[in-house]
Amino acid sequence: MLQAVVKVERLTKRFKPEIAAVDSVDFEVGRGRTTAILGGNGAGKTTTLSMLLGLLVPSSGSISIFGEDMLRHRHRVLPRLNFSSPYVDLPNRLTVGENLMVFALLYGVRNARARIERLARDLDLVRFLDHRTGRLSSGQKTRVALAKALVNQPELLMLDEPTASLDPDTGDWVRGYLDRYRRETGATILLASHNMAEVERLCEDVLMMKAGRIVDRGSPPRLIARYGRRTLEEVFLDIARGGARVAAAT
Repeated sequence: MLQAVVKVERLTKRFKPEIAAVDSVDFEVGRGRTTAILGGNGAGKTTTLSMLLGLLVPSSGSISIFGEDMLRHRHRVLPRLNFSSPYVDLPNRLTVGENLMVFALLYGVRNARARIERLARDLDLVRFLDHRTGRLSSGQKTRVALAKALVNQPELLMLDEPTASLDPDTGDWVRGYLDRYRRETGATILLASHNMAEVERLCEDVLMMKAGRIVDRGSPPRLIARYGRRTLEEVFLDIARGGARVAAAT
């Protein structure tokens, strides 16, 4: 049985007493695997990721990462993980190189300059290192955010829409890069995405969320077979529209 890097039990977040953005969810993410959290807007994906990162405090429930209680000892865990989202801006007035150096120093990265140069080559950012981040295109900012997320070579990488705003060719290349990174380092990846083809390609496990709850889970092939569909996108639409059976999330 795979060791769980992330273990969540009865995790709940209420912004108002009568409204649960995340409603008593349970799941585990196995070491060295890529797991997706899927769901429509308002399903609770980003709120769940924010609680895992310690950006939001749960109303109730528990989060364990690398065996540590994130509500009590997150300082022991944070150096071993990182996060990327195209919707969270890096300081716009700093150059790409300056932004990456700031985060490299925050994480205590050894040989920080060499690490940044390697990421810039890998993610085709060399010619932008001296450009202010705020003047980049959306796709370029997405690549910079990914470089920031990889600067400390995290053992757990959390990604929110990792290929948003990228053209198909670059998006395909980034997916291949992430898969190689996982295989070569043994890292664990947890991602939220609306790109179902991306999830089918990268992910071994899928958690389907709706209205703050996990309503089904399984590998992409098993979910496709369970719903009698051809693609994961069709499964997603079935669940989002409420026209299909909802399996017990056990």
